[in-house]
Amino acid sequence: MEANIEFITSGSITSPQGFHAGATYAGINKKARSGLDLGILFSEAPCIATALFTTNRIKAAPVVLSQQRLQGRRTLAIVVNSGCANACTGEQGFADATEMADLAAESIGISPEDVLVASTGVIGLPLPMKLIKAGIEQIVLSREGGHELARAMMTTDTLPKETAVAARADESEFTIGGVAKGSGMIHPELATMLCFLTTDAAVDIDFLKLALRKAVDISFNMVSIDGDTSPNDMVLIMANGLAGNEPILPDTSQASAFQQALDQVCVHLAKCIARDGEGAGKLIEVTVSGASSVTEARLAARTVVSSPLVKAAIHGSDPNWGRIMAAVGRSGAEVVESKIDLYIDNICLAKAGYQLPFDKEEVARILRSPEVPISLQLNLGTAAATAWGCDLSEEYVAINSQYMT
Repeated sequence: MEANIEFITSGSITSPQGFHAGATYAGINKKARSGLDLGILFSEAPCIATALFTTNRIKAAPVVLSQQRLQGRRTLAIVVNSGCANACTGEQGFADATEMADLAAESIGISPEDVLVASTGVIGLPLPMKLIKAGIEQIVLSREGGHELARAMMTTDTLPKETAVAARADESEFTIGGVAKGSGMIHPELATMLCFLTTDAAVDIDFLKLALRKAVDISFNMVSIDGDTSPNDMVLIMANGLAGNEPILPDTSQASAFQQALDQVCVHLAKCIARDGEGAGKLIEVTVSGASSVTEARLAARTVVSSPLVKAAIHGSDPNWGRIMAAVGRSGAEVVESKIDLYIDNICLAKAGYQLPFDKEEVARILRSPEVPISLQLNLGTAAATAWGCDLSEEYVAINSQYMT
């Protein structure tokens, strides 16, 4: 069933009923482009919540703390900072993350156990707790504060990433909002990215966990900027039930509508991350179809979009299609060279694994566009997947050679 879903103009994390946010500049992120570096998201009603975290075996203190607290499956708020990851900081880092939650809870007037923590920025540095304490005292929460929160999460991001949709299914109406940050250290299986999602829908917790995993698998886990993953990654969803609907259960029309709406929010934010990759000038979209399974299609698409050689060729608008074929061949996905068709936009460069005559200047013109679509038909089955990434530029090297200096 196709749900009635509409993107909300200027939608944000606080578009769903009952959510408030605010942010300030505390002096944690000295390079804050947005002028903000510390924020709080709060729900006026208790939320069921679930999250996915980094697969990196080095996990930052806020990740460990939030994982522990989410076992209770209820939360009311999250406090987030940029400029300092609070990763590789040992016992003191965990104590600081705990204190950060305590300070936010005191400011809002709730229990510390109902507050989660997220941090992003430089690894290995301790949190400047005096600055955080003073900053939290300055934060004013409001229904319009979602836009501030989006800016406070930014590190090397050049623009905030936020959206919201309104959905309708049968007699139910609900809203889903989302905010994300991420520009570098981005690779499938979560990347240096934080994403918070909110909804006023009443949702069964087991369904919510499944829905989040499905949405992340087709969105954030299909983004690659540079092949690195961080210790701080988190995708969190909070549902406060203020829409007043009956709790959404699996295998219902409302469940289908909720999944479609959540997918759209996550894909939108994932593409924003890919488009804003460090030093990027182009969004690359790789679609693999005709694969023997969805797993194989995802593997092939992610390998192509994360290939440094493919990314460099696209940066230079060089129609070197052999790099795409080489990436597919080493992806580990099942492929047969003599069955692969390769397109850049609507131009077929290779059919059944062999080059066709094509206008190199016309292909180069497509590669100079802000968005570069690449399609691979494996002709082995019916499964398909899409991945997103960006070109690899000299500026990426400059940004990451001077990150701490």
